[in-house]
Amino acid sequence: MDFERKPLIGMVHLKPLPGSYLYDGDFDSVIERALRDARTLEEAGFDAIMVENFGDVPFPKYADKTTVASLAVVAKSIKDKVSLPLGINVLRNDGIAAYSVAYAVKADFIRVNVLSGVAYTDQGVIEGIAHELAMLRKRLPSKIKVFADVHVKHAVHFSDFEDALLDTVERGLADAVVVSGKATGKPVDVEKLALAKKISPVPVIVGSGTSYDNLPLLWPHADGFIVGTWIKRSGKVENEVSLERARRLVELAKALINSP
Repeated sequence: MDFERKPLIGMVHLKPLPGSYLYDGDFDSVIERALRDARTLEEAGFDAIMVENFGDVPFPKYADKTTVASLAVVAKSIKDKVSLPLGINVLRNDGIAAYSVAYAVKADFIRVNVLSGVAYTDQGVIEGIAHELAMLRKRLPSKIKVFADVHVKHAVHFSDFEDALLDTVERGLADAVVVSGKATGKPVDVEKLALAKKISPVPVIVGSGTSYDNLPLLWPHADGFIVGTWIKRSGKVENEVSLERARRLVELAKALINSP
């Protein structure tokens, strides 16, 4: 992925998968919705997409086998139909599952919510998985990149942000870091983002809250943007991706990257 171009990474938030509490029994509709959103992002001009088991609330810390199998099927369906680089995130913090799915379907990157350190979340205490993921990458070498959150959203953190970022990169071996707001759709703290950009030796990606209104403000301090909520119809995360809203954001990004 070309971080010189500050890529827009669009979220494909999956409906509840088989095995999750809210699954309605219609797996075909899960695949169809995911394909529609992925194709819309491609048509709008997004640079990449990321698939996530967003509908599987309440999340376990680590996904069960049914979730992993189902997610692989959905991801492969998208990979076969859409030409954009593909990323995988398995909630709540299953980087092993994410890498396994990405390896199987030939995806390009994964997101890991807690690669290093400890987060206090609605799923309880979640510990970093850097060692386990590194060993898996050693056994199954690939070009899959690891994007890792620093002070992930929907969590409380007691570590220093600067120390956590450097640990994530230097000891966790992240290829890029993700900085988010407090919750899904919430904007990132610009001062925290600017600090990340200043000290990080790897690309810095905004992980939540990017919108048409704040993209110009965030632009100088980030190398990429993961966008989910704002590009949905009416700006509501549960809706399908809006082609009109997605295109507006792409056009704005093009204007920003071409501005002096």
